[in-house]
Amino acid sequence: MVSSYKTFTLTEQLTNEQIAFFNEHGFIHFKKFINPETVSSIIDASKQVEQNWIENDLQKVNGVPIKYGKDLDGSPIVQRFAFINQHHQALSGLLLDPRFNGLLPLAGEGARLGTEEKDGMVFNHYINGPESKFTKMGWHTDGLRDIFYGAKLNPMLNVGIHLSTLKPENGGLKIIPGTHKQSIYQMLFRKKYFLDNKADPQEVSINPEAGDLTIHDGRLWHRVAESSISGEESRRRVIYIPIIAGKYAPKNENSPTVFYQRFAGIVK
Repeated sequence: MVSSYKTFTLTEQLTNEQIAFFNEHGFIHFKKFINPETVSSIIDASKQVEQNWIENDLQKVNGVPIKYGKDLDGSPIVQRFAFINQHHQALSGLLLDPRFNGLLPLAGEGARLGTEEKDGMVFNHYINGPESKFTKMGWHTDGLRDIFYGAKLNPMLNVGIHLSTLKPENGGLKIIPGTHKQSIYQMLFRKKYFLDNKADPQEVSINPEAGDLTIHDGRLWHRVAESSISGEESRRRVIYIPIIAGKYAPKNENSPTVFYQRFAGIVK
């Protein structure tokens, strides 16, 4: 059990200490991966994509539903973008950073950034306002996706690039360290997927600063806690990009909506 944890600095090659920490706990937190100027440029790029999608009433990207919501002033916003890396050069260019290659061995042989697979680069925009559609996400593992895809449970890591500085009252990512080593039964039935939002006595809070990078194993139980504050202070943005292994399975505009994504409305 890790009540507090050590943070690291990411270079082009992981150290033995970093690999050991990740293997034991199923996550790792790197400080200051990108600078404040890059954070701002990424947020600006997301707003450009958002405006385009709203104007064109885009509902899905490569079969993945877009989650729309309302900002504090009632104006429409995109709260969950899928494959956003395919819609702006600032976001696709971010993935050319050579430090990403140093992370791939954590998922084993043949691992790659899932720029064209799963949901691609996902951009989440949380805001706790009266009309928000996306304030929290219940307990889940990402490993369940492979089961819905009818595929073998392959290694999948989620790389988070954090664009907001979070305090404990902001909610955010909560994980249960070590659960990446659990059985398939525990992965399926330890929690009620997405419906259970209760704090777990073993959970650890990830409280990043804007520009930090985290990685967590997709088999870990994790949730996104709702902010206990509302309004502008509750706004948080984070990017997730998968590292995956196994058979290459790219998506395109003709890809079907995966079964579990038809119930996206239960994910707040």
